Amino acid sequence: MNREDLKLYLVTDRGLLHKSHSLEEMVLEAVAGGVTMVQLREKNISTREFVELGMRLKSALAGTGVPLIVNDRVDVALAIDADGVHIGQSDMPYEIARKLLGDNKIIGLSVESLEQLEQANQLDVDYVGISPVFSTQTKTDTAPAFGIEGLRKAVSLSKHPTVAIGGINMITAPDVLSCGVDGIAVVSAIVASPEPRSAATALKELLD
Repeated sequence: MNREDLKLYLVTDRGLLHKSHSLEEMVLEAVAGGVTMVQLREKNISTREFVELGMRLKSALAGTGVPLIVNDRVDVALAIDADGVHIGQSDMPYEIARKLLGDNKIIGLSVESLEQLEQANQLDVDYVGISPVFSTQTKTDTAPAFGIEGLRKAVSLSKHPTVAIGGINMITAPDVLSCGVDGIAVVSAIVASPEPRSAATALKELLD
């Protein structure tokens, strides 16, 4: 993985999908618009459904060069041979995930406080997701928001590449980018759009 892969990081949420698109269609449109990494996030489906969905998405992304990351589930990432996994503070410990996945897979870790970020500095993770920057409706079980000043401090302290997530859209992205993050992760700003390609393109132009 290189830092450029993190630039425009799409996190899926089928509950927000516009009715005109399937998940695969939305993701491919977003990739055509400039998305550089895709995380498949599913909380309420069976393991079989998760694996089948992951296989379809991996097949759709084949040839695009865009890495597919699985949220939380190391078993699903292994089953579909995804490019990596993103784990939270209550998920499988990093050391075990790395042992299972091997050295060639991407592992990202969510950090929700400066204390957690300093702990992450002791690990050989590929990137940290600083979360949440702002309060958001798509994920309500999070710690207090970092805000812009908190994000700036976290980026300055991190030994790893950084991705900001939580309430990022066309309005908030410029302030987030001013903090020096390697990438921004978006959910509703692209997933809920009737034109995901255009939404991704607009964000990519801001990033560029």
